[in-house]
Amino acid sequence: MARQTILERVQQDTRDAMKAGDRDLVGALRMIANALQQEAKEGKGDEVAVLRRERKRRLEAASAFREGGGDDRASAEETEAELIGGYLPAELSDDELARLVDSAVAESGASEAKDMGKVMGVVMPKVDGRADGRRVSAAVRERLS
Repeated sequence: MARQTILERVQQDTRDAMKAGDRDLVGALRMIANALQQEAKEGKGDEVAVLRRERKRRLEAASAFREGGGDDRASAEETEAELIGGYLPAELSDDELARLVDSAVAESGASEAKDMGKVMGVVMPKVDGRADGRRVSAAVRERLS
């Protein structure tokens, strides 16, 4: 059997939430599905990148709402971010990330900070969406310093 895409999982969860009568969950899942469908329509199709972007937007909005005193709206945004996080692949542990970075440094022959781009080019495909780019960049920078 073919592996189910994230969009297919979201659509199934939307149907389940509709059957359960959970209108808030249905609304949140539809927004996620819409973002995934839009990306697929544009031919990009990187579901993990879409989810990371959408999750980041929710967290930034939650922060802005909280600063403005909109705690209820901030909580709703955080809940959506958590929901989106549930569809993302498991994050790499610090040890796993360090091993991937070490391997990429060896593979690219990098030895100093100016080689960071070479290492990032090798390590990011191996990370495969399981760690935020900033986290990977920090690990590479630390390893090369």
